[in-house]
Amino acid sequence: MRAVPIWVDKVHDRDKIDQCIWGLCFRPDGSQLIVAAGNRVLVYDTNDGSLIQPLKGHKDTVYCVCYAKDGKRFASGSADKSVIIWTSKLEGILKYTHNDAIQCLAYNPVTHQLASCAVSDFGLWSPEQKNVSKHKVNSRITCCSWTNDGQYLALGLYNGLVSIRNKAREEKVKIERPNAATSPVWSLQWNPSREESYDVLAVADWGQRLSFYQLSGKQIGKDRSLGYDPNYVGWFSKGEYVVVGGSNKQCCLHTKEGVKLGVIGDQTSWTWSAAVRPDSNYVAVGCQDGTIAYYQLIFSTVHGLYKDRYAYRDNMTDVIIQHLITDQKVKCMRQEMLIKEGYQVLHNCAFVQDSWEEKELNVKPKTLEGIRTELGVCRSPVFCCNSQLTVRIKCRDLVKKIAIYRHRLAVQLPDKIVIYELYSDDAADMHYKVKEKINKKFDCNLLVVCSMNIILCHDKRLQCYSFQGIKEKEWVMESLIRYIKVIGGPSGREGLLVGLKNGQIMKIFVDNAFPIMLLKQSTSVRCLDVSASRTKLAVVDEHNTCLVYDINTKDLLFQEPNANSVAWNTHYEDMLCFSGNGLLNIKASNFPVHQQKLQGFVVGFSGSKIFCLHIYSMSSVDVPQSASMYQYLEKKLFRDAYKVACLGVTDGDWEVLAHEALEGLDFDTAKKAFIRIKDLRYLELIHSIEERKKRGENDNMVFLGDIYSYQTKFNEAAKLYKKSGTEQKAMNMYTDLRMFDQAKEYIGSGDPLDKKMLITKQADWAKSSNEPKAAAEMYISAGEFCKAIDIIGEHGWADMMIDLARKLDKADREALSRAAMHLTKMEQYPFAAEVYSKMGDIRALINLHVEAKHWEDAFTLAEKHTEYKEEVYVPYAQWLAENDKFDDAQEAFHKAGLQGEAVKVLEQLTHNAVIESRFNDAGYYFWKLSMQCLDIARAEDDEEDLEKREEMLAKFQDFQRKSDMYYAYHSIQRYTDEPFTSHLPEALFNISRYLLHMIQGGIPHGISKVGTLYALAKQSKNLGAFKLARYAYEKLQSLRIPSRFQEAVDVGSVMIRSKAFQDHDELLPMCYRCSTTNPLLNNGGNCCVNCRQPFVHSFVSFEVLPLVEFVLDSSLTDEEAVQILDLSIPKEKKEDRHWKEGRIGQAQTLRLGQPEEEEPEDEDPFSAKPMTFDQEDTEFRPVVVTRSVLQTLSRSEVYILKWPKPLRYQFFRSLLPDVTITQCPKCNKLFHTDDFELQYLQKGHCPFCRSNLED
Repeated sequence: MRAVPIWVDKVHDRDKIDQCIWGLCFRPDGSQLIVAAGNRVLVYDTNDGSLIQPLKGHKDTVYCVCYAKDGKRFASGSADKSVIIWTSKLEGILKYTHNDAIQCLAYNPVTHQLASCAVSDFGLWSPEQKNVSKHKVNSRITCCSWTNDGQYLALGLYNGLVSIRNKAREEKVKIERPNAATSPVWSLQWNPSREESYDVLAVADWGQRLSFYQLSGKQIGKDRSLGYDPNYVGWFSKGEYVVVGGSNKQCCLHTKEGVKLGVIGDQTSWTWSAAVRPDSNYVAVGCQDGTIAYYQLIFSTVHGLYKDRYAYRDNMTDVIIQHLITDQKVKCMRQEMLIKEGYQVLHNCAFVQDSWEEKELNVKPKTLEGIRTELGVCRSPVFCCNSQLTVRIKCRDLVKKIAIYRHRLAVQLPDKIVIYELYSDDAADMHYKVKEKINKKFDCNLLVVCSMNIILCHDKRLQCYSFQGIKEKEWVMESLIRYIKVIGGPSGREGLLVGLKNGQIMKIFVDNAFPIMLLKQSTSVRCLDVSASRTKLAVVDEHNTCLVYDINTKDLLFQEPNANSVAWNTHYEDMLCFSGNGLLNIKASNFPVHQQKLQGFVVGFSGSKIFCLHIYSMSSVDVPQSASMYQYLEKKLFRDAYKVACLGVTDGDWEVLAHEALEGLDFDTAKKAFIRIKDLRYLELIHSIEERKKRGENDNMVFLGDIYSYQTKFNEAAKLYKKSGTEQKAMNMYTDLRMFDQAKEYIGSGDPLDKKMLITKQADWAKSSNEPKAAAEMYISAGEFCKAIDIIGEHGWADMMIDLARKLDKADREALSRAAMHLTKMEQYPFAAEVYSKMGDIRALINLHVEAKHWEDAFTLAEKHTEYKEEVYVPYAQWLAENDKFDDAQEAFHKAGLQGEAVKVLEQLTHNAVIESRFNDAGYYFWKLSMQCLDIARAEDDEEDLEKREEMLAKFQDFQRKSDMYYAYHSIQRYTDEPFTSHLPEALFNISRYLLHMIQGGIPHGISKVGTLYALAKQSKNLGAFKLARYAYEKLQSLRIPSRFQEAVDVGSVMIRSKAFQDHDELLPMCYRCSTTNPLLNNGGNCCVNCRQPFVHSFVSFEVLPLVEFVLDSSLTDEEAVQILDLSIPKEKKEDRHWKEGRIGQAQTLRLGQPEEEEPEDEDPFSAKPMTFDQEDTEFRPVVVTRSVLQTLSRSEVYILKWPKPLRYQFFRSLLPDVTITQCPKCNKLFHTDDFELQYLQKGHCPFCRSNLED
């Protein structure tokens, strides 16, 4: 630090008596200095120290002045007990008084409220207030200061205490200091920096101490002994330094921790006041003898650089080591040790002498002394963490010199030199720890550190010391030493380059007492550097000329003007840079210098980064090496250009290098460059060229043509191809580019293959260019019929397709097949059939008819070609099934021999009908399934298939039963789910009884027992079958009933108990075989309780038909029985009358009386058969009819159910011939004739099997 006096003035009164400078303050913009001298207020221009204007208004000595932070007004306080408010235009606008002399003033930095302090009281004034209220204090006020946020005012008292008050004038904190009674607080000020995490108050007292406190009153660190009585203390604007002065007749500069850095200026009398110019390094000092001195502080840069590791001084007492490439800063080894030992190390923490500074810490670690004891940490230096968790070395004393080399760091303090070392040998490591301390005071101009020594320079003398402080060697030069640089070497044997004022450049080894002169020039050395291989030396002399020498030959290689510093590139031998006149100059080899603007001094050059020192800061500047690379490229020095590019160029420069090297056929360099820009396309080209060269191709002209074609230089490439005799390559290139006119120029003489290829490629281009018709025509002309057919088919041009197909030769089957396929897609079936016929492809023709649903044509072809029969009938059957033509579908499946498929289709339809509650359809489909199973069983005639036939017959019986049940349940479901029904109550009663009997053999899926019982209960109740109704209701109570039936069932269950427990006689069914009256419900099933004869129901009303089933004697076949019945003579009906009509002559007569004697008739042989059964036999025994009995039966009374083989016919005898019964010949169901005719008229078919009897 160096203080330069800018101007000095001395203040006298009219009698030439010196006037003490009691107070100073700057206008916020720094343009004016306000001075309290005598009974006047003086305003100075800070630029030249001229007096602008003296201000008169006080009648006694002015003790203090203060400027508002907004720059609009300032105030002065005097011994005349008054305070005057002045504007920035130097006009007085307000005056108010206290009861005693004014001691100090302070403007609030936020609200601009003025605090004025007298001897025994203080007041707060603001422009909006008319009166200033005063507040008494118990001691004399000597000084005051506001916090940054303007919330608190600190008052320094003569009794040694500090009182901190809020804006309401209430005392919040009282700082009681040791020996306060004998140590009046004479000056205090808050740190103005807003970057600090908490407010810091600097206090100077006449106990000759400088102290620092937090807002809470907690002291920061220990008291700093000054050795004199301080009269003032002041902060720099950013809070980095403190200015203190007093009885020592000096103004001193201290760090913000209180460490003394130096003297700003020596005076001849006490210094009573000082002020720091805002946001600058200027300080004004006022003395007792009236002297006003205005100084500029110049802070010199103390730093060291080794390669990309830079150490510099910060805040005069700290050292920061920075990696200029990564911008990583020094890390504290002790911090890591603390973490390993379990201590908590957080952001913004620091070791200070006897306390732990807390900024953002909530928890202290162990005591500081415990940490020092465990880790061996000395009190100084100290390591401090900043907000980035980087660590600075806090030396706690003025840093005078810094030197860095490899893993060593040397820091010179006023009374010692501290040696640090890296914790590891890792080049990227930034962990430093203390290695040694040399507790001696050294006076030197330059400091250099090596692996095991430090070198001190003083004028002509170089002294080598060990780290223990032992002097080992000394060299005395012929002239003053201007520059020293360590150039490396083995540990303990490092070499140094020394530049002297007389122009000599010496080389010194640490272990050698004799210096070696490298060369001597006529001008003084200002700066020097050696190349990476130590073969070239660059020197900057006193005339700002950069001279480059060959160290071995001592020859001057070249020189450049306007240089103040020079540095060789550590990554490339033939490149250096130098700076001067605001320009950066980069020189590669012997090429011209490349310049660009740069402020500062070049101190290092690594790759593409240049390390520049500008004023106080070191910066790393990225400088692309594009200019140097292009210089090498102009000379076709591709390998050197590649080395320069590796230092750092843009992607565009890499691309230029790659292409230039490729065109120069330097494939190795080109490959490396293309790899850097990740251009796989050119890498594949280089790889193919290298492979071709391995196979023996050496025509560089062809290789260059390939390169030009990749670079879109097509004309140059074609010329090279033609010149090398490879016109085919040129033609292929132009055809690939769709440049067909140029390609035709390179077609060989009359080569048809080339022409065809060209037309084909032209057609490909037309297709991709969305010109399909032109492409198709070109394909046809080139003979590429398949491609043409595909394009025509995609666009649906039927006429064009038909014409092309007719022109094609029938031997070209692939093209014809594609044409037929596309015609089929266009639904041009006749033309597609024409094409298939031309090809003779019968199967494809059949498939075409099937796809087009031209079944008649398909059947015709299938009859001629029976081997394709299945390919016709199977899709035909599927189509019929999809269109609900199940009869035809089954017939088609039979014709195709796929009975299983027919069954599978019907099963799926049946399942869907049940799921969708279409029970009428479900019954129909089950009947169709049963008949299908019967057909399958009839077809199985081999002995091996007997088991399958039995299975099919069992399925037939099961499906018949299910079809009956679903058919019947359809009516029940409609009754329970729909509000209206077309069925009579008697029919619903009979249907529900029938279902209830059938359910005993198992309930098929979808049939509701609850619905059946519900219908039975309601109809039984309505028809008078109260016993059966009560049974139904009781059964319902044991089942899960839907909520919609629950109320009706509950009510019905109660009401039915009021009815008689019996069924109406008319409802009881009678067995027509044994004439037994049966109950309405039989647990044995739907048969007579006496003879077990099954009841036969009419499948509309489900009344019991007067039919008795009989079976034939074993000696009779079904066909014989039918023949006998057909030949039988119907018997006349016997008249049951007791009168006789007659005619006598012309008269009619009627005779009443006894009948005439008649011949006895033969007993009906069938009449006795129904009664022949064993009453105790539990098994049903049907009526067996012999031939003789059968001959007595009338054909009109017998109903025959003619089942297909292998089933037997069923025979029924009607015992009431007057009751007409109708039989459906298709499903063999029996109906009352009236019921059947009504249903047939309504629906047009059989109500059960849906067969049309007319067909």
